[in-house]
Amino acid sequence: MKKLPIGIQSFSKIRSDNYYYVDKTFFIEKLVQEGGTYYFLSRPRRFGKSLFLDTLRQAFLGRKQYFNGLYLENKWDWDRVYPVIKISLGSGVVEDRENLRDVLFSSVDEIAEDEEITLKEKIINKRFYELIKKMYKKYDTGVVVLVDEYDKPILDRIEDKEKAIEIREELKNFYSVLKDADEYIKFVFITGVTKFSKVSIFSGLNQLQDITLNPEYATICGYTQKEFEDVFFERLQGMDLETIQKWYNGYSWLGDKVYNPFDVLLFFAEKDFRPYWFETGTPSFLIKLVADRKYYIPKLENLEVGEELLGAFDIDRIYPENLLFQSGYLTIRNKQKTLAGNLYLLSFPNHEVKVSFNNHILTYLVDDYYEKQQVKLHLYKAIDTNNFDKLKKIFVSFFSSIPYDWYRKNNLAGYEGYYASIFYCYFTATGFFVIAEDVTNHGKIDLTVFYKDRIYIIEFKVVELIKENIRPIDQIKKKKYYEKYKNQYNKIYLIGVEFSKDERNIVGWEVEKLN
Repeated sequence: MKKLPIGIQSFSKIRSDNYYYVDKTFFIEKLVQEGGTYYFLSRPRRFGKSLFLDTLRQAFLGRKQYFNGLYLENKWDWDRVYPVIKISLGSGVVEDRENLRDVLFSSVDEIAEDEEITLKEKIINKRFYELIKKMYKKYDTGVVVLVDEYDKPILDRIEDKEKAIEIREELKNFYSVLKDADEYIKFVFITGVTKFSKVSIFSGLNQLQDITLNPEYATICGYTQKEFEDVFFERLQGMDLETIQKWYNGYSWLGDKVYNPFDVLLFFAEKDFRPYWFETGTPSFLIKLVADRKYYIPKLENLEVGEELLGAFDIDRIYPENLLFQSGYLTIRNKQKTLAGNLYLLSFPNHEVKVSFNNHILTYLVDDYYEKQQVKLHLYKAIDTNNFDKLKKIFVSFFSSIPYDWYRKNNLAGYEGYYASIFYCYFTATGFFVIAEDVTNHGKIDLTVFYKDRIYIIEFKVVELIKENIRPIDQIKKKKYYEKYKNQYNKIYLIGVEFSKDERNIVGWEVEKLN
């Protein structure tokens, strides 16, 4: 069998070259059999959305040769061919409204040229409508419209609110054609990273079915554990399956957890554990948003949100939780029904995202890349040798090195979670297995760090905010936080850390080994 490609260019290329392929064609039959016309799917970048759209395109074009051996081969009417309009907004960066208009004109005109159709309308939405109508008449059947990365032009300019709103309005004008052209349309499938409200983007398209959180479509993109092990069985021989799963599996949309295909393909090509997906581009806007909102970073490990925060995203109301989830940095761990609606528990999907995200947060918080790398290196050595004096000196020295002007400029030292967030981010970004707000029968441990046969239970206090005169280490003992792990670990260390907002540093440090 041939080797895996480093990347995926198109469905037809994969099938014609006999590469390994995870069969998702079952979902095509399901979508069509359900009888819906307009579908929307939100998934993070590089998650296989474009590939699925291309698979849809080949099916509606009746190209059976690409489906040999796949589920759809004997489940589809290959004699019925439909005209397909496929528009992708995923490449390049849209600068402004005029630039977007040029992109849309180019996309529509390219399809018209390929179909040998002459377009006369000069306004882009009317030109798009004209294309749909003339393709319908040419083929005497409904048109299939596929839109890939529908929201990327907005996300390209999300930091410039004025431009982002102008681009949103241009897209709203363009997509409104889908409602007007309903009589000429057979099927519509739209993909993107974020889920903008119907009012702001798809105004009037009330029949648009959002399958993003539909459990029946949870694995429409990505590889389940079974698919991963079955399809890549030969490539997995001699590899550490448990570590691969820890690094790259874990994305969930109320169904089975899945791997990001991009990570899987590059891991097999490089045979090295690296943050392949994360390295393709994490928006500085998102990191800045989380930091500037004074977000308690450890909270992201167990974040409870309501339906409204996982719902529609819009430029006028940007919530970190919403953007983190839709962008793939957080995933759904659990769903609970309450009297007020659904409650979702979010967390990092896997080791890759958890480590890389915290590393990026650190880069923003500490404002010194070299200092950050040095602290990570020394932190690892201190834990590896169990040197608690060195561990204390690392953080004291680090906090001392941050100029006062930086605190003034960022206004972060005045909130309680800042110091604990720094600890959490450093331990996590260094690669340690960490649990924040670790739940026990007696309360929550601020931070639990695991390494080899040892466990470190850490409690933080800010002295100016202490209401009861109790030291952090005494609270650990009083609450018996260690009982949760007493039968699992022989070496348990209790660490109490006191911070001062006035001193902007550690003013209390105690360590005890549990006997």
